[in-house]
Amino acid sequence: MARASTPLLILIALGFFFGTYNLVTLVIHNTSDSLKLRDNGSEWFHDAIRSMTEKKNLKYHVALTATDAPYSKWQCRIMYYWYKKVKDLPGSDMGGFTRVLHSGSSDNLMEEIPTFVVDPLPDGLDRGYVVLNRPWAFVQWLERATIEEEYILMAEPDHIFVNPLPNLARGEHPAGFPFFYIKPAENEKIMRKFYPMEKGPVTNIDPIGNSPVIISKNLLEKIGPTWMNISLRMKDDLETDKAFGWVLEMYAYAVASALHNVRHILRKDLMLQPPWDEEVGKKFIIHYTYGCDYNMKGELTYGKIGEWRFDKRSYLRDPPPRNLPLPPPRVPQSVVRLVKMVNEASANIPGWEKLNS
Repeated sequence: MARASTPLLILIALGFFFGTYNLVTLVIHNTSDSLKLRDNGSEWFHDAIRSMTEKKNLKYHVALTATDAPYSKWQCRIMYYWYKKVKDLPGSDMGGFTRVLHSGSSDNLMEEIPTFVVDPLPDGLDRGYVVLNRPWAFVQWLERATIEEEYILMAEPDHIFVNPLPNLARGEHPAGFPFFYIKPAENEKIMRKFYPMEKGPVTNIDPIGNSPVIISKNLLEKIGPTWMNISLRMKDDLETDKAFGWVLEMYAYAVASALHNVRHILRKDLMLQPPWDEEVGKKFIIHYTYGCDYNMKGELTYGKIGEWRFDKRSYLRDPPPRNLPLPPPRVPQSVVRLVKMVNEASANIPGWEKLNS
């Protein structure tokens, strides 16, 4: 019996060793990931392993706010086309999709794109700054809609999913993209109008906007009304309005989050913005907010209309024509990929050029 039990004991020991090794490796891997969650290192620490409950509810709902203007419509159609293409690919945690239409009435995309109609702000309250309707739209949608997923990705019409996007949030820590032009610390005087001293340093305010952000539904329900109120207060303050301009609502979301003691996981890989980001790589979303202007040598002529160009603002009243010409040689891969994706979507969306009829 003693001779027979020796191999058995060795096997048990080996099994215990490998089991322990795998567990330790899992913890180290997840801890390593959590240390990478913020670009500035380990300012604060996240749990290395998600709870079992959280693992079962990783799906997020894609939601974008939109108007009924043709400029918004064609971008939403492209965005929804690529959502459908990547939704079920390996690595994706995408759930449902909603276009939150803040025009107050239905439009001709209701049957094509899942849409929830909400009211715009009262006349004159946005003062021509249509983006001010975004927080109010989300507040209404969260109050009135049935949303099955536990997380929400706040997106925009000019986003294209270029790779399957997993849920990058960690429980009560949303994931967001750090914008180089959102600088709370450099605007401390203005920040203190909305983020009082007793809340702590302005470095508690993340350099983000509301989009793209993956956030738990419960957390967004808490932040949403504050985000809306801060946006309106900022617009009413002449100094703030002048300083922040078209990114005012982004600052409002960042401040509202900080007021609720929410810190975001900053993910530079969440999005790329041509022409400045030249490679797609493993990033997840193309944001085509900037115009792409090049000469025929493939040299960027930003600020000057190029011999070849793609700029969404060239199509305010009608969608881009099908089969846009590709960029000249030596133009960055991100720009080429963007135009090819626009062309694929427009070629496959029925009635593309009859949007306004």
